[in-house]
Amino acid sequence: MKKIIVAIDGYSSCGKSTIAKQLAKYAGYTYVDTGAMYRAVALYAIENLGNLGNLECLESLEYLETHIHLSYAPDLCLNGTPVEDKIRSLEVGNMASKISPIPAVRQFLVAQQQAMGQQKGIVMDGRDIGTVVFPNAELKFFLTASPEVRAERRFKELQAKGEQPVFEEVLKDVNERDYRDTHREISPLKQAPDAIVVDNSNMTREQQMEAIYAIFDRHNR
Repeated sequence: MKKIIVAIDGYSSCGKSTIAKQLAKYAGYTYVDTGAMYRAVALYAIENLGNLGNLECLESLEYLETHIHLSYAPDLCLNGTPVEDKIRSLEVGNMASKISPIPAVRQFLVAQQQAMGQQKGIVMDGRDIGTVVFPNAELKFFLTASPEVRAERRFKELQAKGEQPVFEEVLKDVNERDYRDTHREISPLKQAPDAIVVDNSNMTREQQMEAIYAIFDRHNR
């Protein structure tokens, strides 16, 4: 069976990573979480450039290539240190949304993402995979859900980590991230014309995966 590139884009807290990971396992493909890549750079900025974002350094591709090394197997590592747990905080998510529009950051990470897809057999999720990273991907999904549903999901995730979030603040953060993601000048979040839209507001995880698997199977016969 031929191998293809599957691009999964969509809003924050739509379950893109979970869906992409499960689809990759189902298909026997490699999974790449591009959001985690941006979060890793955001974590570097917080730990080394200050929480207020002294981000001028990140505008230099040479600086990024010199100071930031990401590795992906078996876990995402930043400069040799596993960071999967640290990058899932609200603080890192907010910083990731701020640094992602920086041209040098996008150039730095998109080049790595495109290199990963050269052999195909890959499922990659993010904000601009089907529009910028792999505009010729054979199969594209665009995931969406209402802001309230996504905020509730995020709220429960933070609670499960022992945090004490306020729902109204989480919802505000979701709406603000949506605005930043869809209005940034470089590679804004948008649906590719040939993407298949999946609104999972009222779907269980099992229902959405059944739908995703069925679409993949039909497409890749």
